[in-house]
Amino acid sequence: MPGTDAHAAHREWLVSLLEPSVAAAGFELDELALQRAGRRMVLRVVIDGDAGVSLDEAAALSRQFSRLLDDAATDDMFGPMSYMLEVTSPGVDRPLTEPRHWRRNQGRLVRATTSEGEFVGRIERADDAEVTLLVDAERKILPYALLRSGAVELEFRRPEETV
Repeated sequence: MPGTDAHAAHREWLVSLLEPSVAAAGFELDELALQRAGRRMVLRVVIDGDAGVSLDEAAALSRQFSRLLDDAATDDMFGPMSYMLEVTSPGVDRPLTEPRHWRRNQGRLVRATTSEGEFVGRIERADDAEVTLLVDAERKILPYALLRSGAVELEFRRPEETV
């Protein structure tokens, strides 16, 4: 695919430019995507933290990123195109792929698929090696090495909220 090396270089440059600000704010750079949208380039930066990300925190980082990009970007980065910056936190539909994703969703209902099958349960505990789910009042310990996929299940009313 033409331009793939240039795209990878731009992405790497953007990560090195923005990641220090993300870390200084107490967050992690979860994802960075640069893609063409008509006459513009869209730079989507996904940040996350153990306590989540508030709108005010995302807005402050967005302003900081804009200043950094305006000061550092060259014509070969975006060319004659304008760019649109999106700073956001991961949505509930993000796959659980890292131990920190499981840890940050402690207490939530999830669907986990392993080589042993599929389990729906509430995350009781998660550390760097495994996640413990409460499945039908029984603890199921799942090492990350056995997990194929995981996703948060949407709940409109949690059990303790029932009347």
